Amino acid sequence: MARAERHVFACTQNWPPQHPRVACAGGKGSTALLKAFWADQQKRQAPDTVAITNSGCLGRCDQGATVLIYPDAVLHSGVTMADMEKNFTRQLEGGEPVQRLIVAETVW
Repeated sequence: MARAERHVFACTQNWPPQHPRVACAGGKGSTALLKAFWADQQKRQAPDTVAITNSGCLGRCDQGATVLIYPDAVLHSGVTMADMEKNFTRQLEGGEPVQRLIVAETVW
């Protein structure tokens, strides 16, 4: 297996029902988003260039589904299904992050 050029970590945290925070997997759609990333990876035949992994909490669940991409070290929040394909094309293949999704460095 080749070393991937980029690695996506998609939060799929699911908190217990009484927890005060809304989890990415619970109410933000991150599980479906992760599956869409995997499907797009297969469609683009990119398993050797892009690794996609589910992760625990990345700390920005309040802003929507959260995705962290390395080696760029860019944290995206509020990622929707509509953003996923654009993100794959622009950042994962082209190296250009989708600016409106980036969490400010002062926050992260």
